[in-house]
Amino acid sequence: MAEEAILYRMILPDHVCPFGVRAKALLEQHGMTVDDRILRTREEVDAFEAEHQVETTPQIFLNGERIGGCDDLEIYLAQSSDAPSDSPS
Repeated sequence: MAEEAILYRMILPDHVCPFGVRAKALLEQHGMTVDDRILRTREEVDAFEAEHQVETTPQIFLNGERIGGCDDLEIYLAQSSDAPSDSPS
């Protein structure tokens, strides 16, 4: 599993995205280092979404690959933990 994640999430003066908070917690619970990139204005959020052709934040990237939002991260982590281990038992 990836050791470092890049997390783009929205923290506006009047709103903290709860999905961004959840995504960060999930990444940290799985032992990943989080490069937490905060989008602080509606303009920054809109520009990010346009650049990456997405409609929502947060967006999570692992090893340079976009995983998606918080729901996508939960699915990814569940599948990763279900994968067989390469090491013998």
